[in-house]
Amino acid sequence: MKCLLSGMWSWVVLLVLMGSGRSMGCLEEEKNALLKIKAAFNHPDGSSLPSWQGEDGDCCGWEGVECDNTTMQVTRLYLNNTREWGLPSPWVIDASLFLPLEELQVLNLRWNSLSELNGVLYLKKLKRLYLSGNYLQRVPSLYKQTSVETQNLSSIQLEGVNLEVLDLYDNYLVNDALADITRITSLKALDISGCELNASKLLEGLCGLRTLEELDIGKNGFWGPLPSCFCNLTSLRTLNVKGNNFSGAIPSCLLHNLKSLEYIGFSGNAFEGSLSLASLANTSNLEVFDLMDNRNHLEINTEGPTWFASSQLKVFVLSNCVLNKDANGVIPSFFKQRRDLRRVRLSHSGMRGNFPNWLLDNNVNLEHLQLQGNNLSGALNLPSNLNLDSMRWFDVSANIIEGELPSWIGFILPNLAYLNFSANLLEGRIPSSMGNMKQLQTLDLSNNGFTGEIPKPLAENSTSLGLLKLSGNNLQGQLPLRLFNLPGLTSLYLDNNHFTGGISHGKLNGSSLRVLDVSNNFLSGTLPNWIGDIEYLKMLVLSSNLLEGPLPLNFCNLHHLVLLDLSSNNLGPNIPPCANVTIMRFLHLANYTLEGYFPKFLSRASSIVTLDLRHNALSGEVPSWIGLLQNLKVLLLQGNNFESSIPSDLCLLKNMSILDLSQNNLSGQIPSCLEDLSFGKDGASMNAVESSPWLLEDFAFAPTETPPWLLAFYKYEGRFSFPYWDYLDYTRAKFELEEVNFMTKRRLESYKGSILRLMSGMDLSQNNLTGFIPPEFGHLSELRALNLSHNHLTGPIPDMFSNLKNVESLDLSYNSLIGPIPPQLMELYALSDFRVAHNNLSGRIPDGKFQFGTFDKASYEGNPLLCGTPLTSCDNSSQVPETPPSLNHTREDDSWREAFMWSFAGSYVVAFLGVVLFLCLHPYYRYMLSELVRKLIPSFP
Repeated sequence: MKCLLSGMWSWVVLLVLMGSGRSMGCLEEEKNALLKIKAAFNHPDGSSLPSWQGEDGDCCGWEGVECDNTTMQVTRLYLNNTREWGLPSPWVIDASLFLPLEELQVLNLRWNSLSELNGVLYLKKLKRLYLSGNYLQRVPSLYKQTSVETQNLSSIQLEGVNLEVLDLYDNYLVNDALADITRITSLKALDISGCELNASKLLEGLCGLRTLEELDIGKNGFWGPLPSCFCNLTSLRTLNVKGNNFSGAIPSCLLHNLKSLEYIGFSGNAFEGSLSLASLANTSNLEVFDLMDNRNHLEINTEGPTWFASSQLKVFVLSNCVLNKDANGVIPSFFKQRRDLRRVRLSHSGMRGNFPNWLLDNNVNLEHLQLQGNNLSGALNLPSNLNLDSMRWFDVSANIIEGELPSWIGFILPNLAYLNFSANLLEGRIPSSMGNMKQLQTLDLSNNGFTGEIPKPLAENSTSLGLLKLSGNNLQGQLPLRLFNLPGLTSLYLDNNHFTGGISHGKLNGSSLRVLDVSNNFLSGTLPNWIGDIEYLKMLVLSSNLLEGPLPLNFCNLHHLVLLDLSSNNLGPNIPPCANVTIMRFLHLANYTLEGYFPKFLSRASSIVTLDLRHNALSGEVPSWIGLLQNLKVLLLQGNNFESSIPSDLCLLKNMSILDLSQNNLSGQIPSCLEDLSFGKDGASMNAVESSPWLLEDFAFAPTETPPWLLAFYKYEGRFSFPYWDYLDYTRAKFELEEVNFMTKRRLESYKGSILRLMSGMDLSQNNLTGFIPPEFGHLSELRALNLSHNHLTGPIPDMFSNLKNVESLDLSYNSLIGPIPPQLMELYALSDFRVAHNNLSGRIPDGKFQFGTFDKASYEGNPLLCGTPLTSCDNSSQVPETPPSLNHTREDDSWREAFMWSFAGSYVVAFLGVVLFLCLHPYYRYMLSELVRKLIPSFP
């Protein structure tokens, strides 16, 4: 009987299914809807979603499609990264295509170059909508209208709106795109980060979403105070406001009222005032506190009223603030109660005291420790029985830690990926146990006092090492060839040490090197042939050694060189003409042995940005083809024997920022067209253009797995509200190798990094230039240094120099300039070095106000007609005319000159008559004069 009933029910179910038109898989109408969606994604000629085939009856098995196990209706649709690259974008899709999927709960359309979701996306069951990484300016309509004719808000019904998650990250939303967002009262998670929003009215509207649990408004342009109404969003678990321009105080109620917070991100703003972390006392769920890069305007107090954070904090990130100002910058004491910290960053916050060895003892699961840029002292006392297998990142650079590293450091930190102890006072030998760090990718021990040789285990066993920086120590010995054979090593910095001998000869077993810097050592001999076998070498820096001889022929095999610095060696005397310079951007051959004419092979260097040929024996003319080097920003030709005039073709180098032609034999007039060079104006300073970047190499070393404890921060299966890469701050280790030496303020300065990008200057000193100073130079408003000294320039100082508002150094000394010092130069408030000595200037020195009150006598000496402080005073009896007679005469000047001439003529006549009368009256002298004339002129009678 039971069997019979069971069979009957089976037939009934089968008939029902047949009657409803249902196949063995998904509904036929839903399959057809999916095929139309596929066609829209492939328009006009794409090949996305290949598994979506019409003959396959079960669309629930298609890629990105999930169905309910009972009803077999589509409930989740994952179409992220579906539209092919190369198809026309941005593009529009009709929202009505999704309406047949009535049970759809999750719709993921991320990263599809979507510009508009046209129409109404009214799906009653939709709970999660992911639209990040598109080109959307507005949010698709989610509401059903009762009337097509009427469009006012009162006609819009909210029936069936159950949306809980809305992800709009990285779009281009207009400020009113979210005007109706508060109507979605079911919303629990909202991500509008990176959408270029800035309207404060929008933020106030978000305060009406009382059910929000996760809110991410980071990386926008919001400014002003952080809305205090956020304190009313008491359900929040995640709040991210990073990367905006919020200012003012952080409302203390945010930390006090939001007791459910698990993650809070304040980084990258401009908050001011003070904040006491005692407000966190009641946030028992807090796991992440993130407050980095706040422009040092915010004071953080962790030592105020006695409190003990009840949360099990895992991540504490704090940098660029003033920490515990009233407690002399002590390390936060509440860390001593923490036992499960995973990441700690307390950098650039003025912390003092001994290195907190107890922090490592108490938190064996610590993965990331950053304490750089503080004033921590003492030694690294790490017990030999300490086991820090979880540690991946260890950075205590730029402190004053001293002593030797424990010899066992490599055994207690076996899984480190990043180790940076640079810029401290460490000494002794580099521990050999570091060769035990099999996963080490970055090791930076630069700028310490390490001695001895590079440990053999480190040079042989560090197979994962990508970046090794040992610069600025006292390391000795020869460079081992085995170091160059490490399979993963891409960047090797051994500069500023005491390495001796030759660069090891032998055979290179293949190398991944991109950067090699062994400058400022005592290396000798010739370059080995294998240097040309480093196929993808981009930067080679060998300057300031004792290397000699010609470059090896296979040097021409280096087809990817971006930077080459061979300065201050005895290599050469010439670069092989086969050298590949077509992609080279930075070439330094200063203090080299180049001779002859300007190197012709450089005419092929179309990408060159910096060309440094200082202090060689080059002669002849600066070639006219130099104007073809359109990317040139720095041209340094100081200390050669170039002659003739400055070629007008230099005026074609519109991107020029630093021009040094000093100490040559150039003659003629200064081309006025040099005013066409940028020298920083119009935003064309040393800011890198994409084709010629100053950041020469980026190296990113990141772990391969996401820590499981982080996964809980985004409940609704989307992108982390706190992105993992941002969270772990595996910021790329950018090492800016380009460095330029330029004479300014009478001293040789070295410019690199951000300072180099801001610098602009022109030095034409110590030549044979003649003529007037071009007044057009006054248009170089961004110029920071101008040196025209030690030439033969004449005429006045141009009044237009008052427009050089950013000039810091102006040297016009040792010329033949005339006229007064223009009083308008007092408006040059940035001027800190000014010299006009040894000219023919006259008149009064501008009043000793502002910066002119700081210039001493040496700035003006050698101008006899100058007066005023700090020279002689300009009283009425001794003051000379301020303008030479040949320039701009006044009527008063003319009358004075006329009186002087008449007086001189009268005196001359009187003197002449007196002599004649004297001779006539005295016969002896008359006789002597006649005899003298007879001897000088024999024919005289």
